[in-house]
Amino acid sequence: MKNDKKYQPSIIEQKWLSLWDKSNYFFDWNDSSKPQYIIDTPPPYPTGVFHIGNALNWCYIDVRARYKRMNGYNVMFPQGWDCHGLPTEVKVEEINNITKNEISRSEFKKKCEELTLENIQKMKDIMIKLAFSIDWSNEFITMNKDYYKYTQKSFIDMYHKNLIYHEEHPVNWCPRCETAIAFAEVEYQKKKSKLNYILFKIKDEEDILSIATSRPELLCSCVAILVNKNDKRYLKFIGKNAIVPYYNYNVPIIGDDDVDPNFGTGVVMVSTFGDKQDIKWTKKYKLKILKGIDKNGKMTQISNKYHGLTVKDCREKIIYDLKNSKELYKQEDIEQNIGICWRCKSEIEILSELQWFIKIEKEKVLSNLNKIKWYPLSMKTRIINWINTMEWDWCISRQRIFATPIPIWYCDNCGSIIIADKNELPVDPTITKPKKKCNCGSLKYHGEADVLDTWMDSSITTLNITHWDSKRLPIQLRQQGNDIIRTWAFYTILRTLALKNIVPWETIIINGMVLGSDGHKMSKSLGNIITPEEIIEKYGVDSFRQWSVISGKMGSDIIFQWKDIIASSRFCNKLWNIYQFITMNTKDFNINKIDEYNIDTLKNIDKWILYKLNNLINIVTLNIEKIQYDIAFKEIRSFLWDILADNYIELIKGRLYSINNKFRKSSQYVLITTLITICKLLAPFMPYLSEEIYYTIFNRSIHLEKWPQEIKLKNFDNIKIDKEINNIINISKEIRKYKKENNISLNSSLKRIEIYYPYELDIEDLKNATKSEIIINKNDLSYEIIPYKITYNMDILGPIYKEKTNEVVNILNKLNINNNLLKNEEIDIIDEENKKKYRIPKNALKIIYKYKINKEEIDIININSLKIIIPK
Repeated sequence: MKNDKKYQPSIIEQKWLSLWDKSNYFFDWNDSSKPQYIIDTPPPYPTGVFHIGNALNWCYIDVRARYKRMNGYNVMFPQGWDCHGLPTEVKVEEINNITKNEISRSEFKKKCEELTLENIQKMKDIMIKLAFSIDWSNEFITMNKDYYKYTQKSFIDMYHKNLIYHEEHPVNWCPRCETAIAFAEVEYQKKKSKLNYILFKIKDEEDILSIATSRPELLCSCVAILVNKNDKRYLKFIGKNAIVPYYNYNVPIIGDDDVDPNFGTGVVMVSTFGDKQDIKWTKKYKLKILKGIDKNGKMTQISNKYHGLTVKDCREKIIYDLKNSKELYKQEDIEQNIGICWRCKSEIEILSELQWFIKIEKEKVLSNLNKIKWYPLSMKTRIINWINTMEWDWCISRQRIFATPIPIWYCDNCGSIIIADKNELPVDPTITKPKKKCNCGSLKYHGEADVLDTWMDSSITTLNITHWDSKRLPIQLRQQGNDIIRTWAFYTILRTLALKNIVPWETIIINGMVLGSDGHKMSKSLGNIITPEEIIEKYGVDSFRQWSVISGKMGSDIIFQWKDIIASSRFCNKLWNIYQFITMNTKDFNINKIDEYNIDTLKNIDKWILYKLNNLINIVTLNIEKIQYDIAFKEIRSFLWDILADNYIELIKGRLYSINNKFRKSSQYVLITTLITICKLLAPFMPYLSEEIYYTIFNRSIHLEKWPQEIKLKNFDNIKIDKEINNIINISKEIRKYKKENNISLNSSLKRIEIYYPYELDIEDLKNATKSEIIINKNDLSYEIIPYKITYNMDILGPIYKEKTNEVVNILNKLNINNNLLKNEEIDIIDEENKKKYRIPKNALKIIYKYKINKEEIDIININSLKIIIPK
């Protein structure tokens, strides 16, 4: 590959995929000489598609893992798969054209497992291609028994600590998924609705109360009417009873501080359960619970003639009926935040159901958050806000099949709960029986058919990858997306504290999401989805990985744009071209003795580039440590493009091309040293290209090398030399610019270049770069200035004189250059033939000067404190 002029990522990637030894990334459980660095990696849901957001996150993780290995850490970068859940069940039903109830639980579960394994392999293939240095020896799959037995163990441990309980309680319920969902799984969407104004009669009185509600279908479960106890309009109604329209039963009227007198009519209908506030009031006033909606999202028998209708249909029909009875007199358009299921996006209901719950110990979690470093810090504020708004415990039971079984049986005789022994695990209580009698002496049981929330599996990933060894806690890093802070992050902290009384990690890094080029979340409906496969097929993995770390700050959402990928690809090509140039011009350098080279013999410019390289090492290291990968990579890119390629290489080419130049070896040493150092800095970001270059030079993997250290420069006056080399670089740039502006070939010699500068300059490289004789003159520059030509600013003259502009220019061409013109002031000129006067405004004319020294015409270039003259 090293003789190929164009970088061909597909060839290089395929080559190294076949050669890399994955065991190089395995965590050594027995090595205590290295500090551990364990990463709690997100276990993605096996959909079969490793989307661009996943890839972004894993790129960040891989940068960290590779960087830490190069710094001498014993790194574990494990990979897990969070398998259980509804999406797989739905897909199995779709593929097989069945419902889960048409075949046995075991057969349905088997089909889910088969599909999951297929999807895992698809995702695994793309992860390997993206060069993630994953420790596949520590792979885990949550649906496997060797994993979920620990989920069951954690359930048993928390049950015995009285942190898990079984109780009827209001829960968020998804009628589409037919299961309870946790508060953290509820998303909110703004939706348009109607505020319906309904008349309630007061029992035994002529008065009427007007109530505004967006949920008239819940009239059948209305249990109270509330007003603000300080609202003078309604004080006389407190303590009385209202009659529920259509259903004609009485409910109490109660005064409460939490009623907003400015919303609607200031009168609230409390139903079980329209929203969370209904639950608070029901509990506070010990109100009766009426179940108006069932688990399928249909109206129950208490709704009378609406029984069996969907919520939507019932709402339409009862509104129609209330209008006809004159009990609904007005409607208003409103916009509401509606709770929806995070999986299927259906509107959720709040139902009172018998479920399993974990107690949320809010204060314990909050008091331990400061023991974790948060990147960015704003994400800690986000989780604190989330915890402070939590009002319910975590509902952990689900009414599904493909999930970890709850290790519980119920006694058929007395109804007691029998919990499995740890030595029985894993267990499926719907298949096996407990090995002990109930306390009542009965041996007749039935197993719990509900299963555990999938977050019960994924919230113990930290414990799983450490083999439940408290000595390895807290581990070093959790990296995840900002969309699962309130689920995966929160639940892991909660459960690790409950089970081990320690925080799970030292540091958590939260990355943002990838948005489409239109700025919206990627979705099929918007047609803005970009896949990692599509990108790497066109531009290669290293271009994709480079884009992922350079596109934005950690924690911020990233808008995908192809131009950023193209820019990344150009950098890959630039590095490849530099590599080709260096290897072509260093073939006679003994690479095996590079560490023996005497740095003290280097020229100042060689020491200067090494000094700049040392600065780069420090800046990149600092920013990787600070999780500022974008800054780190931009520094590398800037150094390679601007300092190395455009400046240093341009200046020392002459040395390289001259076999007899005594400093040729110096430039060769510096070029190779700089190249391999840059490759080491790039290795965590661009593993393929850095490996190709480094292996070609040294015949060993860069991914087994140490992170680069500063090169020791003795007696190096960085201020003095930096000033000197910057002057040389600026002179070289200005000469190239001068040749280009005067249509002189870059390889052509100038008559001479004379530099007026009072200090020493090493001009040997400059002579080679400019192809010209160079003279240093420490005297002051003295020269003759001769005005010889007038030029015109047509942007000023044109708008003033329009069609007369040419006439004005002709007059100006006949003028002699005089003092008035030299002063660049406003002047009057006269057309002698027409005796017409024209006023020329200030700055409309410019005098071009000639410069001479001893009658020799010259051009002058000014650069800070030095001047350059070039004879014409």
